[in-house]
Amino acid sequence: MLRIKLIKSTIGNTPRNRATVAGLGLRKTGSVVEHNDTPEIRGMIHHVKHLLHVEEVEGTVTKSQGPKKGPMAAKSAAAAAPAKAKRTTKKKSEEAE
Repeated sequence: MLRIKLIKSTIGNTPRNRATVAGLGLRKTGSVVEHNDTPEIRGMIHHVKHLLHVEEVEGTVTKSQGPKKGPMAAKSAAAAAPAKAKRTTKKKSEEAE
């Protein structure tokens, strides 16, 4: 398993570098994520190695680090939440009658 820390800002880097850092799950300088040691992750690290500090740690990733963000997270959260009963409200004109 790899522990990856963003040590330099992505400001001034190409959009491709910023996308690679975001793909690793790093958002702010100093943020840390852990990933399994795969060739895909190693390739991403190699591409932006000037911005990162990487160390190998023992263990396996059991769960995502933090809540999901983005458009797909809202859909999965809505699917996981139980359906709420819809509230119906009467208009003022209906109440007066």
